Amino acid sequence: MRRLWLVFSQAVTVAVAVLFVVLTFKPEWLPGGRVPLALPAPTLIQAAPAAAASGALGVAGSFAGAAAQAAPAVVSVMATRGARRGGADPHAGVPGFEEFFGNPGRRQVGLGSGVIVAPQGYLLTNHHVVQGASEIEVQLTDGRSAAATVVGSDPETDIAVLKIDLPGALPVMRLGDVRALRVGDPVLAIGNPFNVGQTVTSGIVSALDRTGAGSQFQNFIQTDAAINPGNSGGALVDASGALVGINTAIFSRSGGSMGIGFAVPVDTARSVMEQIIAGGEVRRGWIGVELREITPELAESLALQARNGVLITGVLQDGPAARAGVRPGDVLVQVADRPVRATSDLFAAVAALAPGSTAPLVVQRGRETLRLKVQVGDRNRDSGRR
Repeated sequence: MRRLWLVFSQAVTVAVAVLFVVLTFKPEWLPGGRVPLALPAPTLIQAAPAAAASGALGVAGSFAGAAAQAAPAVVSVMATRGARRGGADPHAGVPGFEEFFGNPGRRQVGLGSGVIVAPQGYLLTNHHVVQGASEIEVQLTDGRSAAATVVGSDPETDIAVLKIDLPGALPVMRLGDVRALRVGDPVLAIGNPFNVGQTVTSGIVSALDRTGAGSQFQNFIQTDAAINPGNSGGALVDASGALVGINTAIFSRSGGSMGIGFAVPVDTARSVMEQIIAGGEVRRGWIGVELREITPELAESLALQARNGVLITGVLQDGPAARAGVRPGDVLVQVADRPVRATSDLFAAVAALAPGSTAPLVVQRGRETLRLKVQVGDRNRDSGRR
């Protein structure tokens, strides 16, 4: 009996030790996924509906008031990527090596921008600004600086959430309403281009719901306000000084601004930040279908009754869409309350659904319009599927 008790106690001790190691280093192996971060919720300041834009321009159409409100909350971000470990560089001193291949043993400092959006010290910036960084320093316009920690990052939207701790109050930018933006509205881009110091450039909203700028899960704001290297992660603000986007990419043949810049809409950035702070990751919906854009030629050849929407060319067996009754050949025209006109609309609409929730779908099957209910899957667990 004593021997059995000794074996039992040893087994329990080993089990507890293994559980401790898993909880500490690999919490995602446990049921329920990653352990939520013990962080305070952000206090976000939503801008009130603005008056007519002309009223915000001030004397002679100046944007000085908007810039003065927004600029203090825009910071410079210096991300250091550490030197390669393992001793001296064997290629050190080889003539021409660094010119062709660079020096992987040298500490590299990336420069970008960020926006303080909550008095608890939360900042929004780009994922590519802080990716792989071993140290991150944030410089405020009032001269204060602080080391920043990465709360979380989402490569799909190129949004990262940082946190700083500094004594005294922090300048916080108000969040604007992207839905109120119109093509032609004036906007300002604020950041630290080429590390010359904080810079404000002006332009207009060139286009909305722009796709093809690096993510299939969102539609970007396009602007002609000058955005250059170092502006990444900075603010795109409206004429009242409220944040409407996080500058993330440019189209350029030279590496500098050519008048085509893209910003992540603030509602997308806000959703990503809230999910990261609450649970440590961004969860996206998935329904398990293969898609194809509907062209006039395709609609004619297949005798499709619906000319708007996307064609379902494949349905994963026993996936969410299959269980909801979706079939190949159906035309999906609406997900929840969002109309679907192109595959990018469907990607964004499905990704916005909470995994495990139930959402309505509207499909056109021949001459019949069907309203179905789908239980949304989790894209994180079914990577590469739609």
